[in-house]
Amino acid sequence: MGGVALDDGPSGVKAPDGGWGWAVLFGCFVITGFSYAFPKAVSVFFKELIREFDVGYSDTAWISSILLAMLYGTGPLCSVMVNRFGCRPVMMLGGLFASLGMILASFATSIIHIYFCTGVITGLGLALNFQPSLIMLNRYFSERRPLANGLAAAGSPVALCCLSPLGQVLQFHYGWRGGFLILGGILLNCCACGALMRPLVPPKKLEQAEEEAAAAEKKPLPKKLLDFSVFKDRGFVIYTLAASVMVLGLFVPPVFVVSYAKNLHYEATQSALLLTILGFVDMFARPIAGMVAGLKWVRPRSIYLFAFSMLFNGITDLIGSQAVDYTGLVIFCIFFGMSYGMVGALQFEVLMAIVGTEKFSSAIGLVLLMEAIAVLLGPPGAGRLLDATHNYMYIFLLAGCEVVLSAFVLAIGNFLCISKKSENLESKAEMAVMAAETQELKRAVEPETDREEEIKEGGNGKVGEEVAVVKEMGEDGTVPNTETSL
Repeated sequence: MGGVALDDGPSGVKAPDGGWGWAVLFGCFVITGFSYAFPKAVSVFFKELIREFDVGYSDTAWISSILLAMLYGTGPLCSVMVNRFGCRPVMMLGGLFASLGMILASFATSIIHIYFCTGVITGLGLALNFQPSLIMLNRYFSERRPLANGLAAAGSPVALCCLSPLGQVLQFHYGWRGGFLILGGILLNCCACGALMRPLVPPKKLEQAEEEAAAAEKKPLPKKLLDFSVFKDRGFVIYTLAASVMVLGLFVPPVFVVSYAKNLHYEATQSALLLTILGFVDMFARPIAGMVAGLKWVRPRSIYLFAFSMLFNGITDLIGSQAVDYTGLVIFCIFFGMSYGMVGALQFEVLMAIVGTEKFSSAIGLVLLMEAIAVLLGPPGAGRLLDATHNYMYIFLLAGCEVVLSAFVLAIGNFLCISKKSENLESKAEMAVMAAETQELKRAVEPETDREEEIKEGGNGKVGEEVAVVKEMGEDGTVPNTETSL
């Protein structure tokens, strides 16, 4: 191919919507699965850690919280590194960090050691894989992007269904130290997924033209490592606000639904089955939502489909809060899995549609940072409410209200601000077209005016005859008999 292949989305390079993009999609599927499922899968080892280090359940729960905080909170750092070094090197470095953290944690002598190794190092490694994989996916797919995002998002429930049983098997045969060591080796697959992220290379002619243009520039503008101009986009601001409110309540039901069932005096195995049902439905809901979002009539209105998904999820929480038996919780998990899958499939597709390819790497980092605050506040806040009321109904009602509120913020904000903005842009475009037509008309009239001025200053007789004929034309534009004029 020749030259240095940069993956910063060169202008003029059309997304292939297939080809090597399917390999990129597979890598993104695996990375998404590790990123979202790993913090939950690690909870399998909590009982062993409690026994080993003589700590409480709340102490071990910080491991998953730190993992999620690193995944969301390091978004701007990931954006800067991607804009500076490219997606592939960042992902391969992230794979090494993710694996190293789990390997070091297997030699831990205190819970603080595990906080740092599993929470911080592994969490940073997963973050350095998750965000670049989404950026590359959105560069390789354009027309099929909604479907691609839906398929990639399905990696989360699939990995959860695989990693949780695997963790139990590893713990039974090798203990938590051996399980951590083996999981560290499995996370090296992130490096392989990073190697799949082959940069898009512009055509030779276009590449040569860009090189010549760059050489001609005396002082090329430095590339922004983190583009804060996205905050000038009203659509991005509305999306960020709505997503932050949504995250406050979105993750609460999956965290507490098992405890809810146990509180209704159902055994642990039967209660844990609820998460399996939720994950199974979620697994199919995500690609289906991506297919629907890619329909010709739906895609321009995908932001409203996303708002509907949030509303669906919130209403499910509100109704699920009234469940009084196991059947009611099963029905809740089915509908929650559907709505949760729709939200997961559409959230980054809508963000991509709002900010575009060029600013997506910065936008997703800033959005994840804002969501990190909500992730840290949501479940602990619900836990405090549960401690105060000792009733699971209230935390499900709170989560439902937060998600419903986010749906209204997104839909109403888009309708009032973004739609009007689009109408203004259309009217400005029409005015620009009219101005261009007027300018062309003036250019057509100016030569005739100049010609007439030339006659007045003294032109030849033949041209004077022509001007005389023009002056004698009637109002209807008809030409009189030229023989009489002569």
